[in-house]
Formats: sequence, C-alpha cells, structure tokens
Amino acid sequence: MYSAANTIWVLLGAALVFFMQAGFAMCEAGFTRAKNTGNILMKNLMDFCIGTPLYWLFGFGIMFGAGTAVFGWIDPFIMKDYGAVLPAGVPLWAYAIFQTVFCATSATIVSGAMAERTKFSAYCIYSAAISLFIYPVSGHWIWGGGWAQQMGFHDFAGSAAVHMVGGICALIGAKILGPRAGKYSPDGKPRAILGHNLSIAALGVFILWFCWFGFNGASTVAMDSDEAIGSASLVFFNTNLAAAVATLACMIFTWIRYGKPDVSMTFNAALAGLVGITAGCDAVNPFGAAVIGLVCGILVVLSVGFFDRVVKIDDPVGAISVHGVCGAAGTVLTGLFATGGTTMKGLLYGGGFRFLGVQLLGVAATVCWTAVIITVVFTVIRKTIGLRADAADEVMGLDRSEHGLTTAYAGFAILPEEGVFTLTGEVPPASETAPAGSAEPVVTAKKAQKAPGEPVYTRVQIVCRPASLESLKTAMNGIGITGMTVTNVMGYGAQKGKPEYYRGTPVEVTLLPKVQVDIVVSKVPVAQVIETARKVLYTGHIGDGKIFIHDVEDVVRVRTGETGYDALQSDEE
Repeated sequence: MYSAANTIWVLLGAALVFFMQAGFAMCEAGFTRAKNTGNILMKNLMDFCIGTPLYWLFGFGIMFGAGTAVFGWIDPFIMKDYGAVLPAGVPLWAYAIFQTVFCATSATIVSGAMAERTKFSAYCIYSAAISLFIYPVSGHWIWGGGWAQQMGFHDFAGSAAVHMVGGICALIGAKILGPRAGKYSPDGKPRAILGHNLSIAALGVFILWFCWFGFNGASTVAMDSDEAIGSASLVFFNTNLAAAVATLACMIFTWIRYGKPDVSMTFNAALAGLVGITAGCDAVNPFGAAVIGLVCGILVVLSVGFFDRVVKIDDPVGAISVHGVCGAAGTVLTGLFATGGTTMKGLLYGGGFRFLGVQLLGVAATVCWTAVIITVVFTVIRKTIGLRADAADEVMGLDRSEHGLTTAYAGFAILPEEGVFTLTGEVPPASETAPAGSAEPVVTAKKAQKAPGEPVYTRVQIVCRPASLESLKTAMNGIGITGMTVTNVMGYGAQKGKPEYYRGTPVEVTLLPKVQVDIVVSKVPVAQVIETARKVLYTGHIGDGKIFIHDVEDVVRVRTGETGYDALQSDEE
C-alpha cells in the first residue's frame, strides 16, 4: 500500500538533491580559472549522465540487494524484489531515483579537487567507476543491510557514505595527478591561484545549502505520521544550525588568523558544516548540531592549509577538506553527541564507547575500501590513456584543448592571469621570432624643432585610486582643464600591493585596480595641474598614486585637421 505523503516527500527530495549538481557546478567553476569553466560545467553534467544508467544497471543491486553482509547482488535493470529495504509506502522506482541522485553527488565531488589539469576522457572513466562499484559497495555496508549497519553504524544521510567517499577519491586523485602548473614555487612554497568568479561560487553555495534540506530532510523517507514530521523538522533545524555556526566560526577564525575574514574559505565552511551534520542530523539535539558546526568550521581551515602547505596536495576548491575530512569528522562526532535510542546514544549522553567505536570502525573501513580501489582505478588510467592533460594544454586552458571552446564567456573581457607557469615552475618560452627577412627596419623619427615662442605641450599622466576619480575631475575642471582620457588599469608599485591572503595562502603579487588619467596641457601651467592633483589625491597612505610628466611634440584634431594649440581648444574658444 503506497503512501502519497511519503512518495511525494521522497520524490521532492530527489529533485532537490539532483539540483545540487548545479550548486557543485557553480562552486567549482567560481573557484577555478575562467579558461577551464566550460570543462568544469561539462564534467558536472556528464558525471550525472554517466552515473545514472550505470547505477540502474548494476549500482542499485550491489547496494541494496539481499546478498551478503559485504556485497548485494548483480541485478541489471533492477528486476528483483527489494521489499525488505524499501521504506514504508514508497514505490521501488521512487526510492531508486532518490538513491541515484545520491550516487551522482558522490561522483561529482571529485571533479573539483582534480580541476584544471585532468583529461576529460579520464574523468569519464573514473566517474563511472565510482558510480558502478566504489560507492555502491560501501553504501551496501552502511545503508543496504551490510555489516556496518548490522553493527549499529549510523550515517543518516551520507556524511561517510556519500561525502567522505567522494572526498577520499578526490584526495587520492589529486595526489596521483600532482599540483597545477605554477602552484608551487621551486622552493616548495604554495602560490595562490585565485578563482575567477566569487559571485558564481556564492550562488553555488546558496544552491547547495537550499538543496541540503532535501538531502537530509527527505532522508527520513516518511511524512505520514507525527513521529516522521517531528523527525524531519529536527533534521531541517539541525542542518541549518550547523551550517550557520560553521560559517560564523570560520569567519571569526580567519579574521583572527589572517587579519581579514576570508571570503572563499567562509563559503567552504558553510558546506563543511552541512557535510558534518549530515550523519547525525536526526540523532543529535541542536546543541550537538552547533558543536559539530563549530568543529567543522575551524577544521576546514586547518585542513585546507595542511593539504596545501604541508602535504603539497593541490585542491582548487577544498573538496578534500570539506567532504573528506569534515565528512569523517561529522560521522565520528555523532558517536559523541547522539541522544536518541538505547543503541544510538553517544558517549557524552551515557551511551558508552561501543557506539563511538562502531562509528570509528565504519569510517576506517570505508576509507580503506575507497582508497585502495580508487588507487587501482587511477593507476590503470594513468598507465593507459593518461590521467593528466598535456602541460601546454593546461597552460592554454582545458576549455580549448578538451572541448574546442575558445571561452565560456564570449562577449566578456577576461583579464590575463598574473603569472602562468609550466610544470617545472618556469615561464613558458616565448613564441618563435619572425624570419629575418620579414622584419621591417626600425626607423627613429626625428624630433621636430619648435620655433622660439611656440607653445609647449605637456602630457600629465596621473595614476590614482578609482575612488579619487570624481574629486580629481572636479578639481581639474576648476582650473580650466576641459579634456582628459580616463582608463581603468591594474598595477602595483614598489611595495607590490598590500599583502593579502587567499584561502590562507599569501598572494605574492596583487595587481590592484587603478585609474589612469591622461591630460595634455598648454595654456594651464603644468605646475598648477600637478599641485592641484596632489592636493586632491593625498591621503598620506601607500597607494595615493603617481604623476608622470611627458613632453608632447604636437597635437592633431582628427575632425578639423587643426594642430598644436588650436587642437587643444574647444570650438567655443
């Protein structure tokens, strides 16, 4: 007998978890460089489309089949009887699509950690392996009636089963793959490689946070009783609370540690809190959820720094720390803070060490299974078709080399990278010089001699903060300057910009936004222009700007052909 409430609840949850693919795509695209955006989006589309038929053919049967405590059964097309594992009142196909989208989530986690240097063909293969047997086998242990579930291992919505599995695959893959070109200097110090669009990354975080209510909430797979409604309500509250506390903790921690709150790391912390609470969102009270969020919000910062600076594993989006480390931490912390049931009381609530020990054992076994099998998969790929893109393709960008896509942002200007390096840390060689016979000889123009008394033209070039532009324009108009050219530029002075941090890594050279104002004067004294500009721009702080003075040989008005002094005057004069 089917329950309409339960079925609708599960299908709604499936739709929300599917939409998490959009969140992951936006996060990964925003935290990486513009030249790889199309590649990132393609991967997030294809891991779902590859995983869906494979999970239908083999994954669901391996995960939920009533085989042994270690392995389900091989059941192509989901033809056998799964009545023993189906939630009350939920049809088989509703439950199957709900589990399919969870499988796709585990596979998509890996793409972010291995972004910007992985062959697309290799990605398709290892994504298939995750959906085909890596995730289903450990999922059988945890959710399909396997040995861990029989022992009392509790992972309500997948901190370990989904997120930690994806995080471990990401860790092994990023280690075997190696860092991106230019990520580490010759002395081993990490370089900050900034993501190109924090707005897109923020959108991804909010999408994921919203969809997590389906990820965790719909895992109750019931909404037809007072008990089920109460459980779902608690899950919603705990999920939101843990994410908010983790975000707040990270903001304060990075503010103290780096002098300013780190934006991208705080985005990661929101996801870390969501991952951490996923295992025990039904079993802990709000106090426990807040503590789990607090731990994950600080742990993700320490973990990202550890992998980046100590272990030298390059993870552009922090997937290893967010999903792997915080997924494991949240599962273990459930063994401390669980408050429900006689067999599911945490250590701090009188449950003793057994439940905590089961949580630790389940995490360790899942880590070992995932690490060993994915290592074999990555090794086979590396020895056959190759895992990493060519160095030249990586520098150019995978959008072009892997997909023939010139840019994912046609019609938008993309700033050049501040530094591009090859795998050895050297600057790529310049293109070959032109043949000797094809070069035009250099001709130096002779400077025209001005007659005595002829006006002198001077170009005053002012580089200043964008915020000072309006005040400068007003002041120049006040002394009779009626024409100027304004250009938005990027640059730094002798101090190489103010030292900043990106995800805990110092940014070695910061190109700061500046405004360049060019004025050619003749009638107005140059000294007056300079003194007026200095008074307007002066604050006493580094970065007030520079003023450059150049001689101008002549001026020509294109419309009328007037030259010299006349070309500088308005038509009314």
